[in-house]
Amino acid sequence: MDKVKVGLKRRGSILALVVITIVLFFVIGAAILTLGFNSRIYAIRTAADISARCAADAGLTKAIRVMSYMLETGGFSVDKLPLFESDTELPNSEPPATFNYTVTALTALAAKNEFGIVSIGKCNVARRTVWCRLRLRGVGDTGVLVREDMELKAGTTVDGRDSRYAMDDPYQQTVAVQIGTASTAPDSMILYNGVYIDGDVLVGFGGNVATVIKDQGATVTGYKGSLDENPEFPPVTPPLQSDTFKYYDKSISIPKKGDPNLYIDKSWNGRYTMIDLNNKGQEDRKERLIVKSGNDVVLHLTNTGTGEAKASIVLGVGCDIIVEKGATLNLYVDGNIKSGTNSGFNNLGTPPDLKLWGLAQDPLPPDAQQDWQLNAKSEYFGQVYAPEATVQVNNSGDLYGAFTAYSFKINNSGNLYYDGALRNVNPNDPGVRFVLKRWGEGEENLPYVAGL
Repeated sequence: MDKVKVGLKRRGSILALVVITIVLFFVIGAAILTLGFNSRIYAIRTAADISARCAADAGLTKAIRVMSYMLETGGFSVDKLPLFESDTELPNSEPPATFNYTVTALTALAAKNEFGIVSIGKCNVARRTVWCRLRLRGVGDTGVLVREDMELKAGTTVDGRDSRYAMDDPYQQTVAVQIGTASTAPDSMILYNGVYIDGDVLVGFGGNVATVIKDQGATVTGYKGSLDENPEFPPVTPPLQSDTFKYYDKSISIPKKGDPNLYIDKSWNGRYTMIDLNNKGQEDRKERLIVKSGNDVVLHLTNTGTGEAKASIVLGVGCDIIVEKGATLNLYVDGNIKSGTNSGFNNLGTPPDLKLWGLAQDPLPPDAQQDWQLNAKSEYFGQVYAPEATVQVNNSGDLYGAFTAYSFKINNSGNLYYDGALRNVNPNDPGVRFVLKRWGEGEENLPYVAGL
């Protein structure tokens, strides 16, 4: 009887163990199924999130491409904003994703020509947002930028101001200024003893500052380093023939008898062979080409080659090109500029009122193609963009403006002020392009993007 009870107990224990084992396997199986299901759900959500992010990036890229195309073709205008696109499908996306983007002008920063782009990517329930701020950047963003050599004489001061404010205003903040060379060759930048630069000095991308800059005792308050990338020297295209811009096969000159002053207005806009203010040895005759106040004058000068007869601009002894206050002058110059003693450019307005545009082919040739001798007859010179020109500047005092050249040399000591007003550009200016100023993601930053 006792043996029977013991057997029954053993069989009962085994049965209980089997039941427990089955339950345990059931629990493990359920857990594995749950884990697999959750992993599948996580994978789906991750894939959707990745697709949404890709879609948002694609929207941002497309918006920048559309704006750049509009700028290149002359179709960009702040009046055409906001620019938007909705529910555009991301090609070849799995699971399917779409993006929306909106481009707005940041009205709070209108003077800085900044624009905000918000792009939202969607896939299933996933939603990702990326944003950026673009800025219109012209060729006058840097105080002095050269492709090869720069030389600053002893006693030269480089600083920044803004001609939109009173120069004698003691509360005006100094404008940040940079000078630099795209070259990495030794001694490309020579800074003599007594040169003072209140800003940054930069050498070519990847260059050695210690060898590229030949520093003979200059003071630099800012950063000495290399450029973050190889600088762009965008090509410049003169205006094409139209009802308001005529092509003339002749030079602009003044008859050798009578009034030595030639006043021009916007009706003169067009293409000519040269400006010839050559007094032919009559040193008492000071010829002057004067742009009348209230006129925006654009001239394209085509003479090229060597010698004075092939120059695009010839200024004889004491002869001037004068821009009256309230006028602007844009000169597109294909050849050389020759300036005699006491001749030069006299800008009576502000630096943005006088702009000189030199050749800028794409790709750029390996050497200088132009020789520009510039005499500054007033403090407010202007903007010079001539990446294929050797530019020499003679100044009698302070000089305001911005210079881009193949090589650059100031022959007199003095103060060279970069004018911050030259950063204020419009979409129709030569060489203007969009540059990325800020980038980020997340909707928490949207008030910042909108300029609020």
